[in-house]
Amino acid sequence: MKTKLMIPGIFSLLTLTSMNAQNKAHLDKTKPIETRIDLLMHEMTLEEKIGQMNQYNGFWDVTGPAPTGGSAELKYEHLRKGYVGSMLSVRGVKNVRAVQKIAVEETRLGIPLIIGFDVIHGYKTLSPIPLAEAASWDMDAIKKSAAVAADEASASGIAWTFGPMVDISRDARWGRVMEGAGEDPYLGSKVAEARVKGFQGDNFAGNNHIAACAKHFAAYGFAEAGRDYNTVDISNSTLYNIVLPPFEAAKNAGVRTFMNSFNILNGVPATGNVFLQRDILKGKWQFDGFVVSDWASVKEMVSHGYAKDGAEAAMKAVIAGSDMDMEAHLYVEELAKLVKEGRVDEKLIDDAVRRILRVKFELGLFDDPYKFCDEKREKEVIGSKANHDAVLDMAMKSIVLLKNEKQLLPLKKAGQKIALIGALANDKNSPLGSWRLGSDDNTAVSVLEGMQEYKGNVLTYEKGTDLTVGKTAFIDELKFNNTDTSGFEAAVKAAKTADVVVMVLGEHGFQSGEGRSRTNLDLPGNQQALLEAVYQANPNIVLVLNNGRPLTIPWAAEHIPAIVEAWHLGTETGNAVAKVLYGDYNPSGKLPMSFPRNVGQVPIYYNNYNTGRPVDSDNNVFWSHYSDVEKTPQYAFGFGLSYTTFAYKDLQVAKSYAKGEPVKVSITVTNTGDYDGKEVVQLYIHDLAASLARPVKELKSFELTSLKKGESGSITFTLTDKELGFYDNDGKFIVEPGVFKVMVGGSSDKTIDSAFEIK
Repeated sequence: MKTKLMIPGIFSLLTLTSMNAQNKAHLDKTKPIETRIDLLMHEMTLEEKIGQMNQYNGFWDVTGPAPTGGSAELKYEHLRKGYVGSMLSVRGVKNVRAVQKIAVEETRLGIPLIIGFDVIHGYKTLSPIPLAEAASWDMDAIKKSAAVAADEASASGIAWTFGPMVDISRDARWGRVMEGAGEDPYLGSKVAEARVKGFQGDNFAGNNHIAACAKHFAAYGFAEAGRDYNTVDISNSTLYNIVLPPFEAAKNAGVRTFMNSFNILNGVPATGNVFLQRDILKGKWQFDGFVVSDWASVKEMVSHGYAKDGAEAAMKAVIAGSDMDMEAHLYVEELAKLVKEGRVDEKLIDDAVRRILRVKFELGLFDDPYKFCDEKREKEVIGSKANHDAVLDMAMKSIVLLKNEKQLLPLKKAGQKIALIGALANDKNSPLGSWRLGSDDNTAVSVLEGMQEYKGNVLTYEKGTDLTVGKTAFIDELKFNNTDTSGFEAAVKAAKTADVVVMVLGEHGFQSGEGRSRTNLDLPGNQQALLEAVYQANPNIVLVLNNGRPLTIPWAAEHIPAIVEAWHLGTETGNAVAKVLYGDYNPSGKLPMSFPRNVGQVPIYYNNYNTGRPVDSDNNVFWSHYSDVEKTPQYAFGFGLSYTTFAYKDLQVAKSYAKGEPVKVSITVTNTGDYDGKEVVQLYIHDLAASLARPVKELKSFELTSLKKGESGSITFTLTDKELGFYDNDGKFIVEPGVFKVMVGGSSDKTIDSAFEIK
């Protein structure tokens, strides 16, 4: 009896083993990846293919029982059937191993998941927010920062980050400026390349690099009025010359995925935009990775009025080239039916699946689905001293000195009474910034803690005022204190007896980021009133700004003698700020975005157009200006001081060049101050007369140079067609003969100039 019962089980096991032997031919490492993809796809049903195009967020406690009831149970069944190609927000080796085990060991074909996560400026150990990192203009440091983030994320089981964000934006009201590299496409392109290479490394042979994702494709940073998710309406010239270059730079750096954006472009949502995804990305640029939607952006095409229902949205998205559906559930629900009805060609499905499988093969997930699941490595890597040292270095390099009068900085290390004022000075959470999902609350070194490491002075701390008074129903939307001045008296008293006052003011870390658009860019709450009250008691103030975007600080710019832009600097914030304030690190950062004088100037950016009436040539009102404030920014793009000074002279460039001939530009820079220091030497050009009007200046090269006090250095730039040309309104790159102005200096508004002609 027992024998008879065992025979069918043995037969079934042998049959399954035989089937698996046939199905696993794609696991042969000696075969080329494309051959392995062919072998696997030959075994896949239509539903299994579509499953690879389906991404779910983490939806249950993966170490607990299987979910029952509702959408969680359905998602779980999809996972077990092989109808899920990716999951996001599952992290930690124990959790990742659990979901990967289901995909690999319980589904018919055992196709591994690719686990994604928003690793934006670090995982557990946080670097400065990306906008701050861009202020370093140090591509090696930015690359290192991304590598540290990849190191920790991969140790936690993550194989794919939804970064870098490479959107160019000129509008500080948009909260996501903190996530990008600022307003300039040249700097943005260099940062995009550095971040991609930092995340991905040279290849994925080891287990310490992860796939990167260039987002948001495209033009998300040009949301009208700086309101997140809002409409975008830009010219072809802006699209080709400002928006797309950082994306192309990311593609050329080898980025393996793109994410499309929430906005429309020419009336078509990016998720359903054939022009962006098929024509440019996969056509002109020959991108062979895959495109993932942003969160539910496939479904949102119905809200845009571009699709009548979910089925039409899924159809339009896949036709346009969106390969993976993040959390809209529409591909897994609708695509099989659409294919069987003939409304979607299965070749489009096959193309999308090939792209997804290609990245999984490149990551090595088929060879070892658990390559990112090493608990020993997880414990050793995350939070290591080496990683803390790296983010401290990045934080110091990100700080920008905006003003330094009365020789207040650097602070003396002994013999001073220092009053430290501001709630943010003793905050260990806000400095972590927005987009730090993998980190732990209250793990930043506060400015107070950093300054307490310097024992030679008498340091007194007063809060002055609470920045926030609570949270709304949304966990990180803050209510700000606008009325309580009960702490002002103690702050003023401390200031009166101090030699120097250090005030740490600005935005809370959760006040910038996705969904955090602002119509005011001033100091929130009653911080401005506190600043003015303290100033009346003691004007010797060093203002340290913590913020995720440019702020409007006209009163401070006029009255406060020393201003330090310290952004949200991450885990090592306090140590970085203290080292700069006390002169152990000479600041060298330069602004990646212009700081407006008031919000009415926004959007404001350095590479604007001349207009037909740029100056008051006729001594009347009819020229391009404001009647109540200068049209220039408070602090210009590329601006940043040092504890030393630099002089520029001997700008050399030949008068004329043949078309296609490299243009050589040289400059001598001298450190004329009392400290060793670093300077970002910036080169701009202006094409004086072209077939399309060109901006008044465009950054085309820069070099970060170190000079000892009294030392001079000669820097030579080489301009090629790539720097001298531009895109016409059809997307064709052209280089035209004519006269070019060349400008070199330490800021976009402080240069010495010359000219040359392309014959």
